[in-house]
Amino acid sequence: MRDKGYVNSDVLVSTQWVADNLENTGEIRLVESNEDVLLYSVGHISNAVHIDWIADLNDAVRRDYLSTTEFASLMAANGINNDTTVVFYGDKNNWWATYAFWVFKLFGHVDCRIMDGGRKKWIDEQRPLTKEKPSYPSTNYKAITRSDYKIRAFRDQVMEHIRADQPLVDVRSPQEFSGELLHMPGSPQEGALRGGHIKGAENVPWSRAVAADGTFKTADELRAIYEGEKGLSADDNVIAYCRIGERSSHTWFVLTYLLGYPSVRNYDGSWTEWGNLVGVPIENPSKR
Repeated sequence: MRDKGYVNSDVLVSTQWVADNLENTGEIRLVESNEDVLLYSVGHISNAVHIDWIADLNDAVRRDYLSTTEFASLMAANGINNDTTVVFYGDKNNWWATYAFWVFKLFGHVDCRIMDGGRKKWIDEQRPLTKEKPSYPSTNYKAITRSDYKIRAFRDQVMEHIRADQPLVDVRSPQEFSGELLHMPGSPQEGALRGGHIKGAENVPWSRAVAADGTFKTADELRAIYEGEKGLSADDNVIAYCRIGERSSHTWFVLTYLLGYPSVRNYDGSWTEWGNLVGVPIENPSKR
């Protein structure tokens, strides 16, 4: 992969790198994670396992993530050891791949990477897919207690962030940011009682970080957006959010790994929580 000037370039691998390492299943585990959970069964990269963002990563009752014990079991079932290199890819230009990456980092998994360009680039290059599901020997994964405060923000922390006049990045569409829509254009308009955005937030749609072929833009192009247009810097304490935390995990990945910002958190409660809270500061330009 050509050098794009990223601070942590080793966190990305190319489609060719994946193709060259398909049989190295002892050290590498390829993980497909999609918004459309049926895509994996239609066809996936050989030897890739499927991690369902709903069924596998989220608690079945509470709006929260799986427990430490459940995460260890998920890793064991997919043949992942603590030292396994886990390479994520998926649809929507890696929305859900970066979301799964972020959840793995909540549990401290060390070697996580993203296949640049995701499922789209693999298919565009006419690389093969299979419907065969791999099976791996169970492991004895040792999961640590979930680290919820280093890379994850909660509503009270967002309130503190607002009072301290710290930067918030709303990565949703301009229509959602303005309050015109409650969800992405073309999707059911549900999930929140109020439209708009968190007071003081800047709008940088997640998709602006992606090039035409589905790969991430260069570091210079990304800095032109986040720093040149919005005035962010690596010294900032940044919180990103969207509607349920998946698009903002993409921006969290860009700022944290590609641009090397040391203090970025994903507010996964996002607009479905904030837009339903009583008395919180909301800005809604569509109502002016």
